Amino acid sequence: MTSDEQHGPSVPARESPIRQGSQTAAPTDPAGMDRRGVLRVGMTAAMAVGSVALGLALHERDGSKQTRALPTIKDHRADKPAGATDMAIVRGPDPAANVRRAVEALGGMGRFVRRGERVVIKPNIGWNRTPEQAANTNPDVVAEVVRLVVAAGAGKVWLTDASVNTPEQCFARSGIEKAAKAAGATVVRPDASAFREVNVSGKLLRTGDVLFPVVDADRVINIPIVKQHGLSLASMALKNWYGVLGGQRVKLHQNIHLSIIDLAAMVKPTLTILDATRILLANGPTGGSLSDVKQMDTIAAGTDEVALDAFGATLLSLNPTDVGFIVEGMKAGLGTPQWRNLKTVELGG
Repeated sequence: MTSDEQHGPSVPARESPIRQGSQTAAPTDPAGMDRRGVLRVGMTAAMAVGSVALGLALHERDGSKQTRALPTIKDHRADKPAGATDMAIVRGPDPAANVRRAVEALGGMGRFVRRGERVVIKPNIGWNRTPEQAANTNPDVVAEVVRLVVAAGAGKVWLTDASVNTPEQCFARSGIEKAAKAAGATVVRPDASAFREVNVSGKLLRTGDVLFPVVDADRVINIPIVKQHGLSLASMALKNWYGVLGGQRVKLHQNIHLSIIDLAAMVKPTLTILDATRILLANGPTGGSLSDVKQMDTIAAGTDEVALDAFGATLLSLNPTDVGFIVEGMKAGLGTPQWRNLKTVELGG
């Protein structure tokens, strides 16, 4: 685990923690907090010095106290037309062209976004890295997705992520903020006002602070990058939902595969576009060395995130069934790792 990952996201989220259903806690009542008993998970001294982010806390299970109703995130999946392609894999030297061709093979962005809808686009902007270092989604891929959503007539296009390193640095150095704004997106950085507490209702996670565009949007588009991850073996589509949470996400690593599936089941995106323009083969998720990066010039798009991750795993020379969250995603009914059994179109080299 990298030191950056240990510190968790630099997000000044408000005091509304993720609720972890597998543990109980004795009540506390510090001044200025509400009446719900909470037990703060211990922070290291390095966390206290290096980040203003709020640590995860565990809500007390106390049947004598009433828990106020929290919003849930609606199912954002679009209807599938008869005979529609399930998955498109496109290879070529131009990332934007690869995105266009992949979306067209699926039926066009109009299949996923209707005029006037509010759309949130969720890339990976977790790290203070350049595009060449392949720790974040490629900015050319992000910009093209924004342009397609705008052209489809979306009434509002948000772009957001909860960075692990300092958000201002990540959004700038990744090239994503500039590219997304130029293409027509409203960029939402993860400051204290950007989160809303929601009901997760997962096996491990009960509640959590989620970036508000994900709560308010009519449609959600996931744009993860393919990279190696030191704990989960890989970070791709399903893992990218870690980036909708505030607080110290590192605490979720205690059971990382089930946590990933809780979050993926919570969001249920409209469309996923897997960025394998450059992939990070080692020292993920942060990377840093160009020697760990491989140019793949590939985009895969579809609506089955388990299938997309299974395909992405092969690019990392992994057997999909050896990746815990892919297996758990299949068990949870989120998709199939047998991506070749889907109606798949492959274009390019």
